[in-house]
Amino acid sequence: MDAFPKSSAEEVSGLRYFARMLDKIRLHARGELHSDYHKNLGHPHAADGAMCNFLRVNYDELRQRVLEGGPDEELLEWCYQKGRRLNEGDIFVWNNFSSKIGWRDWAAPTLQRRKKELGIADRDDIQTMGDLFDYEEGRVK
Repeated sequence: MDAFPKSSAEEVSGLRYFARMLDKIRLHARGELHSDYHKNLGHPHAADGAMCNFLRVNYDELRQRVLEGGPDEELLEWCYQKGRRLNEGDIFVWNNFSSKIGWRDWAAPTLQRRKKELGIADRDDIQTMGDLFDYEEGRVK
């Protein structure tokens, strides 16, 4: 059965999106991740890649570590040890950036294309990729 990952708004130790990325890794490994998400797993020019770049960790190494098990907070600490530790300012910057992906940036054309494909091009309340994910994944109507 295909499953959708956690919301991009869900936080781990105050950090948005990290829980979603880990959830996608776990679901994919179990063969449960919805096929729409396969092509962008860890892609350097998608949210997973941006998150890993911000943390300064390699996606494939993180994937391997996630599959070894452990809670999200432990995996974030692993990222801090392997990459760089984020401070309060870094988390503020990341959270604001990640909450706006698709709003007047490189992902805006993708957002508009997907809204048109879904027949919701008129939905002004869907302004970011996170909004779109929550709509597609049934968290908002």
